[in-house]
Amino acid sequence: MLRRSLGPFDVAAIGLGCMNLSHAYGEPVEKQAAIRLLNEALDLGYDHMDTAALYGFGANEALIGEAISHRRADYMLASKCGMRKGPDGKREINGRPEVIKETCEDALRALKTDVIDLYYLHRRDFSVPIEDSVGALSDLVAEGKIRHIGLSEISAETLRKAHAIHPVTAVQTEYSPWTREAEIAVLSTCAELGTSFVAFSPVARGFLTDCPPDMATLSERDIRRGMPRFQPDHYPANLTLLEGYRALAKEAGCSAAQLSLAWVLAKGAHIHAIPGTANLEHLKENLEAAKLSLNPELVARVDAMVNNQTVSGPRYTSATMEEIDTEAFA
Repeated sequence: MLRRSLGPFDVAAIGLGCMNLSHAYGEPVEKQAAIRLLNEALDLGYDHMDTAALYGFGANEALIGEAISHRRADYMLASKCGMRKGPDGKREINGRPEVIKETCEDALRALKTDVIDLYYLHRRDFSVPIEDSVGALSDLVAEGKIRHIGLSEISAETLRKAHAIHPVTAVQTEYSPWTREAEIAVLSTCAELGTSFVAFSPVARGFLTDCPPDMATLSERDIRRGMPRFQPDHYPANLTLLEGYRALAKEAGCSAAQLSLAWVLAKGAHIHAIPGTANLEHLKENLEAAKLSLNPELVARVDAMVNNQTVSGPRYTSATMEEIDTEAFA
């Protein structure tokens, strides 16, 4: 099993994104099934668990606390602040120092732990200087409530500003063959600064798999319904990419999802992937991808087949793009 450093932690290169157990992709998973899956993940060898205050507005952190806090020594725990349920009951981006600290206290209680190993600022709050938000996270490190600081969906410039205040252990951003913005500057800046890069949605939100989403059957609550690439103006064109892509997976002797995960890991020794799933078979399948070693020629062929030029549509709506700090292709 491929293992990589994430700050001082030695973890499997593929971790578990826990979001979809409580949030975003349709209805939340039935609690007992989710508890079984989380424990099965630890049994299989997952030791990097990723959650956030946003996911289910705290429900996902509470689920992890209930399900696996008794096995706390078995995993590195990552969570996020900066996006949460606001006073009006709706999602808010809030990076004010006092809100970051309040969110952390809530997380510690929900997760049933004394310390969070890696705590990300989920989104940059453009109304708050990044130095102030990172300063609050630095205070939490000094208080022993978190061990390391991370940032999510930020630019290379913001990473440098933050890193000057306190070392940034990890940056988390969407990355897969069909989402390449991290390649503009963030991946190389992370490598330069000694910061790990954690790829979320590394199988393209279920697209780069052997069973891509059927839009006709998706739950009304599934966030992909609002994403341009899955909508009628773009999705049919994107589906045409899959035949050739799956042929490459067959050539590599793996599933389509495993090819995407192995491709992500092949892009740099500082890169980790955190696919999410509610399916036990997919849980096993994803972790097995860490055993694959792709030859450079095959990686290049994936590059040429699925990329920002061949994929139809932006990854987010224009309104969502205004909320994130990552670089964008012209």
